[in-house]
Amino acid sequence: MLPPPPRQPPPQARAARGAVSLQRPFLRSPLGVLRLLQLLAGAAFWITIATSRYQGPVHFALFVSVLFWLLTLGLYFLTLLGKHELVPVLGAHWLVVNVAHDLLAAALYGAAMGIMIHQTQRHSYCNLKDYPLTCAYHAFLAAAVCGGLCLGLYLLSALYGCCRRSQGEQEVV
Repeated sequence: MLPPPPRQPPPQARAARGAVSLQRPFLRSPLGVLRLLQLLAGAAFWITIATSRYQGPVHFALFVSVLFWLLTLGLYFLTLLGKHELVPVLGAHWLVVNVAHDLLAAALYGAAMGIMIHQTQRHSYCNLKDYPLTCAYHAFLAAAVCGGLCLGLYLLSALYGCCRRSQGEQEVV
């Protein structure tokens, strides 16, 4: 009979890097509040479009809104949980990544808002009191307003990030 194998010491607890901790200062920071507002306005934008009858270039506006809603959700939770350093290559430059994301989102939301304004103008014929058929005019108008709100929010957060960067800050919070 063989002797029992030597006892292994218990595995060491993971380093602090692996621990998940809620970054409460981010929740109260201007960028944390702006991210929440971006998520709400972006959800309103794509839900408004998705529930209407849309076609043509509105698909691009829907793509932009869903893409940046998901990216913003990812940025928000990575920053909130303090896990941005785990993102390969980009984690070391998290403030710059956030500013680049915000500027790209603002540019594409500007294009999406332009599409929604154009679609609103194309459907303005059915904005009559007694028009009997269903019309997407009001949905497109609401989406154009939400797109403008998203554009403004992303520009504000890009401006905030640029101000922090110009002050020599490297972190989001």
